[in-house]
Amino acid sequence: MPSPSAPQPQAAVRVTRQRRAVQAAMAVQADFVSTQDLHAILRERGESVSLATTYRILQSMSETGEVDVLRSEDGESIYRQCAAEHHHHHLVCRSCGATVELEAPEIERWTSQTAQRHGFTQIDHTIEIVGLCAECSARGPEDRETPEPA
Repeated sequence: MPSPSAPQPQAAVRVTRQRRAVQAAMAVQADFVSTQDLHAILRERGESVSLATTYRILQSMSETGEVDVLRSEDGESIYRQCAAEHHHHHLVCRSCGATVELEAPEIERWTSQTAQRHGFTQIDHTIEIVGLCAECSARGPEDRETPEPA
């Protein structure tokens, strides 16, 4: 049985004008972005992609491994097209969304050893470290960016 976060085999994905627009917008996003924020970006670019279609395309891209998906502190799914094409983790600023991709071989070893010690196989894991980046830490609380409500 494949792991829950591993890309799942999918039927051929139709590459529509809307999908190409979402892929192009995701390719230039440096940090994680919500579906609603990406939809706003698409509208600013003059792209005609509905919010529902944006949701479906991002979900499909997540299922095929084209984007990573995390949950924000308020439970909203946020997406990012990562540079790393292999298993990795993220350090995310809770204020501005700045993201760092992390390689963590020590965590991989610990995860495997812990699972093996308890008799688990076919393991998978996701690690998200959330905090304030140096720039947001240097600002006072009143100057920090706050994510807009969805």
